[in-house]
This record gives sequence, structure tokens and C-alpha cells, in this order.
Amino acid sequence: MVNVATGLANMEPELRDVLRALGARKSHILWKVGVPRSMPFFFASLKVAIGMAFIGSVVSETMASNNGIGFLMMTASARFDVPLVFAGLFVIAIMGVGMYEFFAALERRVTFWAMRNQELVS
Repeated sequence: MVNVATGLANMEPELRDVLRALGARKSHILWKVGVPRSMPFFFASLKVAIGMAFIGSVVSETMASNNGIGFLMMTASARFDVPLVFAGLFVIAIMGVGMYEFFAALERRVTFWAMRNQELVS
């Protein structure tokens, strides 16, 4: 929410003034310029939230659940079943990386105009 609000606030006032002078309503400015400009901010916060969601779900499963990967890891660690604990960690890592890559691909598709040149980065 904060990142999307930051993206909306980052719109240049000159652009808003030009669009208002051309007769655009505030709702048109929001949907045609504000929302597309805030999409990179939205995807940045979404990719951070993915990691936090997996951490939160595993911690809550270890504390107060009778099923799930966190519960499985806790019961396996109580039995000193180290390979099962590492298997649970591996599954969580694969799910987190998979979700991150899914949303990164979606970001490249939705905000292709805002991507940096990848040749310069590597």
C-alpha cells in the first residue's frame, strides 16, 4: 500500500497539469497515468511480501498447527529426523523461488516499459 501510494505521488505535476489542460478528468489521469506509473512500485513490494508470507506461514505452522510444512519440520526435529527437516526447508525454498520468479515474469510482462536494459546490469 505504501509503495503504491509512493508510486502515485511520484507522478510529475507538469504531466498532471498538461493532462488537466487537455481536458482529462482526475479519474482518467489516475487510471491512464497513475496506475501504470505505480506498477513497478507495486511489484517491488509484492516480491518482498512473498518472502515475508512464507516466513509467516511457516512460523505460524510451527506454533499453532496440526499440519503443514512447519508442523512437519517441528515434529521431525523432535524425532531428530534431520533429512526430513532439510527436505521441508528445501520445499519452502523452492516454493518461495517459484513464486518470486512467477511474479518477476509477470512484472516483466506488465511493466516492460519500465525495465532497465539488462545488458548494462550484467
